[in-house]
Amino acid sequence: MSAAHDILSVRAYGASHGSHDHEHFQILIGLQGTLELEVSGHGRRIDAGDGCVVPPGERHDFEARSGAVCLVLDSHTSGWARMTSAPQPAALALAQYLSRTCTEPLPRAQRLGPTLLLEAWAPQSLLVPQRARRNIDWEALAHWALARGPGTTVAELAARAHLSAAQLAARCLAEQGQSTQLWLRELRLAQARIWREQGLSVAETARRSGYRSPSALTAAQRRARR
Repeated sequence: MSAAHDILSVRAYGASHGSHDHEHFQILIGLQGTLELEVSGHGRRIDAGDGCVVPPGERHDFEARSGAVCLVLDSHTSGWARMTSAPQPAALALAQYLSRTCTEPLPRAQRLGPTLLLEAWAPQSLLVPQRARRNIDWEALAHWALARGPGTTVAELAARAHLSAAQLAARCLAEQGQSTQLWLRELRLAQARIWREQGLSVAETARRSGYRSPSALTAAQRRARR
């Protein structure tokens, strides 16, 4: 069964509201119209019957000039990291049915829908148990990221861990309880606190941490404490 926080919805898209990212996987399947997506600088087009998986922490933007409607699944299930190919026909047919569960009283279908969609998305070979995975030394990865400075990207982190960005996102979510982007941000804020305790000025701490101004750093620290 899927996690309780996996949420299915039907969403209408129009003009872009600017790029953003999520702390979860976002799965989109086109129902009507055409949705233009840009995910981490790569363009995607979702027509009716097409699908796409946006990994956690991946900056993305959308636009549907003539309007578009998609089935959307917001999921914290790490298995979506392996769904890198186009969805199988069974998933597309299932999406049409699941879109009804968002407007009709079908609670069992709504509850089981996310798990069924994952199973239907890819060939069965991807769903068999995987061999033991190489451990990630998170402490060593943190030291490496801090030594490289604030310009370190998620893609560089993934390469250092010998994983794809999507695989690292899934492992970070499962093992650290947050997206790679958030893990990296909290790492930098923790280092900033240490520098401040050592007597470094707010301005110099902000510069070293990669924040554009002292006020941007303090705002980020306030958000982290909530």
